[in-house]
Amino acid sequence: MQNKSKDPLHGITLQNILEILVDFYGFDTLAELIPIKCFSSNPSIKSSLTFLRKTDWARKKVEDLYIKTLPKLSN
Repeated sequence: MQNKSKDPLHGITLQNILEILVDFYGFDTLAELIPIKCFSSNPSIKSSLTFLRKTDWARKKVEDLYIKTLPKLSN
C-alpha cells in the first residue's frame, strides 16, 4: 500500500497550477484576485512563470489560490 501525500501541491508543477488557474478564472479575474502586473499587463503563462519563480510571495499567493480553488475544480 502506497502512502499518498496529503499536500495538495505534491507532484504538481507551478506551470500546471498556473494553467489550471488561467483556464478556470482567466487572466482578468486572476489579476483581480492576485493584483500583480504579470497577470494584468500583457499576461502570458511564460512571463508569469518567470516572475513567479523569482518572487516567493507571489508564488505563495498563486499556490494558496490553487488550494482554495481545488474544491471548485472537482465539480
